[in-house]
Amino acid sequence: MTSTDQVRVFQVATGNLGTEMIGRIVAHPDLELVGLHCYTADKVGRDAGEIVGIDPIGVTATGTVAEIIAAKPDVLTFHGVFPDEDLYVAVLEAGINVVTTADWITGYHRDTNHPHPSGRQVSEVIADACERGQATFYGTGMNPGLNQILAIANSADVADIENVTVTESVDVSCHHSVDTWKAVGYGRPVDDPTIPDSLHKYTAVFADSVYLMADAFDLALDEVAFSYELGACTQDVDLGWYFLPKGSLGANYIKYQGMVDGVPRVESHLEWQMTPYTDPAWKIRGCYITQIIGDPMIYNKHMVFPAKGVDLSNPASFAAIGMTVTGLPALNALRAVRAARPGIITSNDLPLRAFAGRFKL
Repeated sequence: MTSTDQVRVFQVATGNLGTEMIGRIVAHPDLELVGLHCYTADKVGRDAGEIVGIDPIGVTATGTVAEIIAAKPDVLTFHGVFPDEDLYVAVLEAGINVVTTADWITGYHRDTNHPHPSGRQVSEVIADACERGQATFYGTGMNPGLNQILAIANSADVADIENVTVTESVDVSCHHSVDTWKAVGYGRPVDDPTIPDSLHKYTAVFADSVYLMADAFDLALDEVAFSYELGACTQDVDLGWYFLPKGSLGANYIKYQGMVDGVPRVESHLEWQMTPYTDPAWKIRGCYITQIIGDPMIYNKHMVFPAKGVDLSNPASFAAIGMTVTGLPALNALRAVRAARPGIITSNDLPLRAFAGRFKL
């Protein structure tokens, strides 16, 4: 593949996910990293490789949207924890496609729970920017994202479907994002009345994931219902990077259920633990599970293991696996996104090859 065939990528952010993705973009045969946008002044002007702890790669971090536009990338990849809608709009209007792993699958959640300052729905603002720039906007990740695509693919040999449920059953203590877990409510007393609203606000993108699957199944939902169970820490837990007092939220089981005539038909479940020392506690299976009730019945585990030679005694190596499986569904789809129609798209709009990985040859 020549350099002219490669997708020119400008990345935003070098948090946990963005740090992992710099090296992945550089090694990806389809991609050429042409820029890095950082929000903190101490990173601007430094080599992107140096910022993320690898050898210099000859790409200098910048800090303005104007510099993104001037670089004329094909696609901007956004890996911030929370969306930057002003940046999205400016870049899309300039004709640059955007792929984000931040809180977006269909737009339902952002429209419902995060009104735009203009008073318009966020999806309308973004769609208008896409129209003006003839650019494409796509949100994905592992879960929500690829996990739901796996469920859809698993239904291909099933007749008379009654229910499709995807479950993320994971220990989240390797995801060292203090801001994320504070926002969700981990570490607050489990009887804190603000926790349910916090859990819903910061996980409601999983309602998007239910709507994504329902759309693939041509299933009209009446609503997506939210429910939860909370696990209280049975002792003080010090993770080194996060402290959970006894009695605080340390685990949860969340359901987003797509309902038709009062019956749950399409569901996304989140079985998370920061520590096993909670009451109640759940048997964490460390995988993504699809269960389909139909003819025949399907039970599928998507299990993720480290590459050969990875030392899992190093917590950073363990965390990198989670960041990799979150970011690669975005990177592997960039060529298909570049070829897609302008506007907001979902995974249902992309060809099968958009979900294919790349061989190392």
